Amino acid sequence: QVQLVESGGGSVQAGGSLRLSCEASGYTYNSYCMGWFRQVPGKEREGVAIMYIGGGSTYYADSVKGRFTISQDNAKNTLYLQMNSLKPEDTAMYYCAAELSPWTFCIATMDFDYWGQGTQVTVSS
Repeated sequence: QVQLVESGGGSVQAGGSLRLSCEASGYTYNSYCMGWFRQVPGKEREGVAIMYIGGGSTYYADSVKGRFTISQDNAKNTLYLQMNSLKPEDTAMYYCAAELSPWTFCIATMDFDYWGQGTQVTVSS
C-alpha cells in the first residue's frame, strides 16, 4: 500500500520561503512519477511540479517556474518542494502524489492514483 505523508506547510509573508516534504513508503519501483499539486476551495486542482523518479524529467506550472524547485532524496524516500518568492496567490492546500506510470502518461493526464493528506500553505501580503 503506497503511503505519502506531507509536512512543512505553514504561514509566511509574501516574498518568503517554505519547503514541503513528502515521505513515501509502501512500494519499490525504479521509475515512477511523483509530484506536488495544489487546490484552493472552489477551483480545480493544479499540478505545480512533477518529477519522474528514475528518469530525471521535471515539469513546472508556468505560475511557479523560477520560484519553486522539486527534488528528491532517494535514501530517505522523500520528495521536496522548495518554494521561494512566495506570493499570496500561492496560498492553497498542497498535496503530494504518486503515479506508477510512464512520464508521458503522468504529464498528459495529471491523473495520479496515490495522494497524501495535504498540507496548508498560506502567504500573506
